[in-house]
Amino acid sequence: MIKLENITKYYPSKRGNQYIFKNLSFEIPSGHNIGILGANGAGKSTLFRLLAGSEYPNSGKIITDLSLSWPVALSSGIHPQMTGRENTRFIGRVNGVADLDAYEKRVKEFADLGAKYELPVKTYSSGMKPRLAFGCSLGIDFDVYLIDEVTSVGDASFRRKAKAALLERSERANVIMVSHEMDEIRQFCDSAIVLNKGQLTFYNDLEHGITEYMAL
Repeated sequence: MIKLENITKYYPSKRGNQYIFKNLSFEIPSGHNIGILGANGAGKSTLFRLLAGSEYPNSGKIITDLSLSWPVALSSGIHPQMTGRENTRFIGRVNGVADLDAYEKRVKEFADLGAKYELPVKTYSSGMKPRLAFGCSLGIDFDVYLIDEVTSVGDASFRRKAKAALLERSERANVIMVSHEMDEIRQFCDSAIVLNKGQLTFYNDLEHGITEYMAL
């Protein structure tokens, strides 16, 4: 269960507060792999950050009894001054991983950073940092994986690897995904939430949700 209770989120600007959500209450159904659909600027990434706890609402609260990942494919939580190894072990400790050595081995093999794994993340290329974050997230058994534009991570070979890993994960956990690629949504998801004008609508039938989104 993931419940949003009277969520208000805005960002200050010279023109006043720009509201993304205003007194939003909504329960995200459990047991579904959900595609979040909405136009650019509708608030999909903001919603993800709120769910992940990397950003807080101005008022209201999110209640859940599930463990949620940070947004997979984004490099949030990765410290640029620390090496890949140090980041991995720190993230493992923070998330209560019991066997840090086994966890580190999984992350290192998945991220495939070579010698760069032992160097500070600030030296990484733009594609390497998300690969480390991706590996760190998939190495932990979350109840729900938040997945943000997985096709944007790394080269074609790594994207295929990432998709295969996520499909395997989705068989024993759930995913909530943002993507502008409907083929990708169809590959991972069985239902949809359409975000429009600060409101969320759940569609148990994925194709129905895609149709409503495309009609916006």
